[in-house]
Amino acid sequence: MDDVFREWNEESDGVWTRQAARVILLDGAGRALLLRGFDVDDPARSWWFTPGGGLETDEDPRTAAARELLEESGLRVDPDDLIGPVAERSASFPYFGRPCRQDEVLYFARLAGFHEISEDGWTHVERASVSEMRWWDVDELAAAGVTVYPPELPVLTRELGACGWDGVYRRLD
Repeated sequence: MDDVFREWNEESDGVWTRQAARVILLDGAGRALLLRGFDVDDPARSWWFTPGGGLETDEDPRTAAARELLEESGLRVDPDDLIGPVAERSASFPYFGRPCRQDEVLYFARLAGFHEISEDGWTHVERASVSEMRWWDVDELAAAGVTVYPPELPVLTRELGACGWDGVYRRLD
């Protein structure tokens, strides 16, 4: 697992940081694609999150979001077809036993029809910390009582699905 922190930088206070980009992706039925991650130190603690990840050296966020979506789901979206960024957030969490902070932007995309997803592009790090991927009905997600990051995701996804992006850049918790 030597490459777990390849995209991260250790700050002077010992917190590992990185810049990341994510995609809120809806299919033709208005379902959102999410991955279920878990704490490798406490596998019973899990949460759902959008596809995405860290920016590579000299990579812009839009390109990173499209690349990560392809790697994590097998779904190809041209970076120019990503809408936004629609939101940003900064999240602090433990990751592989280290304190981390991730500053991320979220883009929005919609695919026509239904699409099969694939875990074939998952890295060994993702295989060690992600247990599943699926399309979620947004109302089902909101009612399921599962942990979702960002917590505002069900509301934001419902708005984006119903009306598209209103041009407001949101700061999420």
